[in-house]
Amino acid sequence: MTVILRILLWRAVAILALLLGLIGLLLPIMPTVPFLLVAAWAGGKGWPVLEAKLLAHPKYGPQIIAWRRYGVVKRQPKVIAIVMMTGSAIMLSFSPAPLAVKLTVIGIMLIVAIWLTLRPEHPPVIVTNKQEAPSDDAS
Repeated sequence: MTVILRILLWRAVAILALLLGLIGLLLPIMPTVPFLLVAAWAGGKGWPVLEAKLLAHPKYGPQIIAWRRYGVVKRQPKVIAIVMMTGSAIMLSFSPAPLAVKLTVIGIMLIVAIWLTLRPEHPPVIVTNKQEAPSDDAS
């Protein structure tokens, strides 16, 4: 695969993910940040200017950086995702889909929900071991 074709492929992935993220801004049932994470990742492979713009975004940039560095997912998006997956699982269980499909999809959503729950909600606090100087108080 030539370099130009590889760059075009990464850019296509980034644009698709960015478009899906923009749709997520308008539709409450579709997430935004996961698609922006993919767009920043693909942009880093083939479109560094797009990646830089996403990382510099005032609202979503810090979330992307926190995810990249520490795997952080804030509590509100976790709760929303788990509630949406639970609703989807309930609707799927009443659908006419084959039992194997129902169990497979619900099982995958359960694994994702558990994984998501185990993600940290805040970056780790860095503690330095500074020794305190003795005070001059003679009390």
